[in-house]
Amino acid sequence: MDYFDLIEKRHSVRSFKGDDIEDGKLQKILEAARLAPTAVNKQAFKIFVIHTKGKEDVLKNIYSKDWFVKAPIIIGVCSMQNKSWVRRDGVNYGFVDAAIVMDHIVLAATSLGLGACWIGAFDVSSAKKYLNLEEGIEPVAFTPIGYEDKSSYKKIRKDIDEIVTYL
Repeated sequence: MDYFDLIEKRHSVRSFKGDDIEDGKLQKILEAARLAPTAVNKQAFKIFVIHTKGKEDVLKNIYSKDWFVKAPIIIGVCSMQNKSWVRRDGVNYGFVDAAIVMDHIVLAATSLGLGACWIGAFDVSSAKKYLNLEEGIEPVAFTPIGYEDKSSYKKIRKDIDEIVTYL
C-alpha cells in the first residue's frame, strides 16, 4: 500500500470483531515500533502487549469504554523518562518518542488490515498499577488492535491553510 493511501485510510476504529490477530501480523507491528525514530536514538520506551481475553474487567479500569476491550490485543507504549534525551532547555523528549512509536504501531496495524484507536484519555494510576511500572516509566498511550467490525467513520480535518504558515 502506498504511504499516502495508508495515511488516508487510517482512522480511529471503535468497533472490533473478536477474531484473533495472526502472530506474524503482531510481530510486524512490533518491528515497526522498534524501527521508529527516537531522539538521539535512545529508544527509551517500553511496549506492552496485552491479550484482552479474561482481563476485560481490570482493563476497563484503564479505559472504561466497552469497545476498548473488544479487540483481542491492546498495546500500551510507555516512556522511560529517566533514560530519554533532554533538550538543552530541559524539555524531556520521552513523550515525543513514545508518541512516534505509537504512530508507527497504528500505521503498521492499518497497513495489515487491522484497526486501531490511539487512546490518551486513560486512567494513569490504573495503567501504572496494571503494568507494574517502576519509577521513571510513564504510560503515554494505548491502542486496541483487531479486525474492524463495522465502520461509519468520516475523517474530518482542517483545511491546509488553517494549519500551515509559510515564512
